[in-house]
Amino acid sequence: MDDSELVSKAREAVERSYAPYSTYRVGAAIRTADGPVYTGCNVENANYSNSVHAEELALSKAVEAGHRSFDAVAVASNRRDGVTPCGMCRQSLAEFDDGPLRILCDEGDGVASYTLGELLPATFSGSYLR
Repeated sequence: MDDSELVSKAREAVERSYAPYSTYRVGAAIRTADGPVYTGCNVENANYSNSVHAEELALSKAVEAGHRSFDAVAVASNRRDGVTPCGMCRQSLAEFDDGPLRILCDEGDGVASYTLGELLPATFSGSYLR
């Protein structure tokens, strides 16, 4: 699956999101290093702190399926505004970044591309805990 198809999968995931409070719907698609793709969407909760972010849901599904190495993550919103993963999602993705993990952000009429390192420099990692 190429990058444009990955962004399309993220856009499809937007349609499955549950965002009755913010109405800001987000979808993500993560491609494993060996090819399979997993998607996720945001799932809001009235207290917000229990909400699930699209990137974390996609990552969790991939990890649950046994994957630990990833090539790219595509993120889209219902506004097609180039949304990037939030800080919490960046840190979650960094746990599995054996680099460089590419982040593709849907801008509607194009795609912005970053590495996770560009979005989250000087990452806190497991090396600090050993």
